[in-house]
Amino acid sequence: MLGSTPCNSLLITPIFTTLLIILLYPSNAQLSSTFYSSTCPSVSSIVRSVVQQALQSDSRIGASLTRLHFHDCFVNGCDGSILLDQGVNITLSEKNATPNNNSARGFDVVDNIKTSVENSCPGVVSCADILALAAQASVALAGGPSWNVLVGRRDGVMANQSGANASIPTPFESLAIISAKFAAVGLNITDLVALSGAHTFGRAQCRFFNQRLFNFSGTGSPDPTLSSTYLATLQQNCPQNGSGTTLNNLDPSSADAFDNNYFKNLLNNKGLLQSDQELFSTNGSATISIVNNFATNQTAFFEAFAQSMINMGNVSPLTGNQGEIRSNCRKVNGS
Repeated sequence: MLGSTPCNSLLITPIFTTLLIILLYPSNAQLSSTFYSSTCPSVSSIVRSVVQQALQSDSRIGASLTRLHFHDCFVNGCDGSILLDQGVNITLSEKNATPNNNSARGFDVVDNIKTSVENSCPGVVSCADILALAAQASVALAGGPSWNVLVGRRDGVMANQSGANASIPTPFESLAIISAKFAAVGLNITDLVALSGAHTFGRAQCRFFNQRLFNFSGTGSPDPTLSSTYLATLQQNCPQNGSGTTLNNLDPSSADAFDNNYFKNLLNNKGLLQSDQELFSTNGSATISIVNNFATNQTAFFEAFAQSMINMGNVSPLTGNQGEIRSNCRKVNGS
């Protein structure tokens, strides 16, 4: 497993770029890597410790926690709304949205992190920030880059199931649609390719890609962008009329390591999800040169991924007096 690669130099931004970011996203100026330096200075190490413990019994939990942060930020911004259970105040939970239902996981680990953080710093750290910190710890512990997580988010008091259904990118969508969903939250093509690289670890159920294996787009044939040898393996793992929940490694070459093999796989037509392979196999797409760069230069991928995670974490956070600091990540305070 690769060692952690610091990417803190990414935070040294030209002044004009910083000013532009502040103008475009004024509330983001309140996020800071030192937000908890006096109120909960050990929060990062607490989060990392709980994630590390969870990895001992669940090798894919890091990927699952990273995905939670991703799916949170694309709906109402990074406000921890994905963590809210259906109940008195929440009539339609994001957990039951199509992209998350029987798929999103790691909520128990988030609970464990919250408990540990509350024991040390009660009423201080938001669940939204816990997701951001857990994602960074998960990537670093898998051998990926490290970065200074900007914190200071507050937790939302409502869920948006319809927003989750509409806004979260899905494996079945075209590159054009997914690009539009990224653009809608202020993320560009480089962010799209870099963040897709999180599929270098974790698993996917057959139901998220079996449409590629036998009757792609109603052609009666498999997806032509799938390697024939990889196709044979996937057809064996996911037979027609078989279980749609069987797990498959997103990166067959290094399933639990965070590296650039995901992009090397795309060059060899071994992207598991349709949305993965389209990054390289969509003719004329601006994503192709980025995939080629990341496939040959892991450092470039790590640096871009760290910056894109910061960019994504800056999507419409609640700050100041907005929202609340939930005492239980699964429900709004007082419910």
